[in-house]
Amino acid sequence: MHILHLIRYKNILLIILVQLLIRFALFEPFHIDVKLDTLHFFLLILTTICIAAAGNIINDIYDIETDTINKPDKMIVGKLISEQAAFNLFLALNIIGVGLGFYLSHSIEKSPFFTIFVLISATLYIYASFLKHKPLIGNIVISVLVAMSILIVGIFDLIPAITEVNQSTQITFFKILVDYAVFAFLINLVRELIKDIEDVNGDYNAKMNTLPIAIGRDRARYVAFFISLMPILAVIYYIVTYLYKQQIAIGYFLIFVLGPLLYSSIKIYNATTKKQYHHISTGYKVIMLLGMLSLLLYPFILK
Repeated sequence: MHILHLIRYKNILLIILVQLLIRFALFEPFHIDVKLDTLHFFLLILTTICIAAAGNIINDIYDIETDTINKPDKMIVGKLISEQAAFNLFLALNIIGVGLGFYLSHSIEKSPFFTIFVLISATLYIYASFLKHKPLIGNIVISVLVAMSILIVGIFDLIPAITEVNQSTQITFFKILVDYAVFAFLINLVRELIKDIEDVNGDYNAKMNTLPIAIGRDRARYVAFFISLMPILAVIYYIVTYLYKQQIAIGYFLIFVLGPLLYSSIKIYNATTKKQYHHISTGYKVIMLLGMLSLLLYPFILK
């Protein structure tokens, strides 16, 4: 059970859910040409979650000092699992993930795609050991990697299946994935900033230089508030541009995506305590889930 918490199983389950939704709620109902058969698609999911889990582990290893202050009751590495055991698990998951990525790249005859997994794995390590300490840069990098967990399905399943006949359709559906990846990037970016504000005391004692340490808690809150407006504007644009004739979809996005986004932005603007920031961070997790569940609506949107 400790290992499940170490790899942040809730985040892992969200990745699995999103990739399954893309394949079986977005691609299959429209009979989109895909490159991976069912077995290889599940290997792609396994590859993604192995590398993501490894990234979560190395992040916790480097966060031992800050976690003793920020969340001592939730510490796992150094308390419930030894640092050496955690590092061994990190290595094992990386080897499995990158190895499967190598196999998948060759199976679809796109050998250079293997470098994507190597770069993601390396970036997760660099983020945990170095970039996380830098104002805003680390937040942006980890948010890009979150977005990649969506785009990777298109890269391995849609792009290799493009022909002269289906090119227009394949590109259309890849653009849908890009839209969701941008949404995931923005939501995660706001959440990362909120977490930095929430954890400012432990990060300061560990001599990190996150955004709230560099410019102050209040200024960082205003930055987070400003960025939180971007997904709101993006969702409004999406509704007005693509969903204006789909009442079910409009209702879902207004109630379950736009409403929570507006609520969270207001909360950011008025937040002052660690408890309030934690509440906002949890809220953005829920918004991410609700946003991805909207993939179930596409049989109605594109009918």
